[in-house]
Amino acid sequence: MKTRFNLLALLVLFGVMVLSACGASAPAPAAAATGAPAKPAAQEVYAAQPAGADNSGAASVAKGGAPAPQADQSAAPANSTGDTTNASADSQNAAYSASHMIVKNGNIKLLVADTDIAIDRATQTIGDVSGYIVSSRVWYQPYADGKNYKYATITIGVPVDQFESALNRLRALAVKVEDENASGEDVTNQYVDLQSQITNLEATRDRIKAFLDSAKTVDEALRINTELTNVEAQIEQIKGQMNYLKDRSAYSTITINLEPVLPELVATPTSTPMPTATPIAWKPGETFKDAKKAVTYAYQGIIDLLIWIFVVVLPIFAPPLLIVWGLWKFFTRKPKNPSQ
Repeated sequence: MKTRFNLLALLVLFGVMVLSACGASAPAPAAAATGAPAKPAAQEVYAAQPAGADNSGAASVAKGGAPAPQADQSAAPANSTGDTTNASADSQNAAYSASHMIVKNGNIKLLVADTDIAIDRATQTIGDVSGYIVSSRVWYQPYADGKNYKYATITIGVPVDQFESALNRLRALAVKVEDENASGEDVTNQYVDLQSQITNLEATRDRIKAFLDSAKTVDEALRINTELTNVEAQIEQIKGQMNYLKDRSAYSTITINLEPVLPELVATPTSTPMPTATPIAWKPGETFKDAKKAVTYAYQGIIDLLIWIFVVVLPIFAPPLLIVWGLWKFFTRKPKNPSQ
């Protein structure tokens, strides 16, 4: 009985050893099959980490410690995602600007402390952004304090990619930006249309040249040459328009208006002097003249009144008055005494 128990125990021990040997030797064939040496456990953890990640957690696992917190590792992908989004947006804007022709115009009105200094700094800004001056005007304007103050208007051209930068630097010249506006026009479609037109005209020109080569009479050659001249003139005109659009889209225009800061005027109260009475000199000659004029006017008025009475009043009222007076006398007469 004891012999059987010992034999069973040996079989069980042998089976456990075989199973342990098989489990330990299992990774070796996989490594041999790939042709690479087997990596330790710590190295496998490092290999699983992305490039640039913190490997402190893997090191602690390899040493048998607890893994480190992963807060920083979770934040890193979010930041990288935001940077990637901004980079893609910038690349899209750059691609749009490269594939489109935008004509930009700006107008800015600046209130400056000193016009001469502002003009010098504006000129320096134009040179820094590789721009050029299109036109300029300077004039003086009087003010209520009796002084003349300097004003200026400058129109400049700047590269289209320096448009916003130039506006920002011009704003820094002012004590106050009184007015500012900017506009843009996409002329890509117009430029593409001109390209199509010039392609068609060049094909027409080539066909006309072929007809000119095969002309048999002088009159026919002259007519074909006239048509060829018209087509070539149209081609040159369209090329000029295309060059203009290229220049306008390559350089933006900014108009700068500079105005000085005018001093405030303080009104000072002033006393109003009382007028001095001027004595009137006695002039008897003028008094006699005035009196004579008054008498003359009086007699003229009396004569005019008498004329109105005799010409207008008497002819109207005299006959009725005479009739009334005669009737009154007739009815009021006294009868004669018979005895008398």
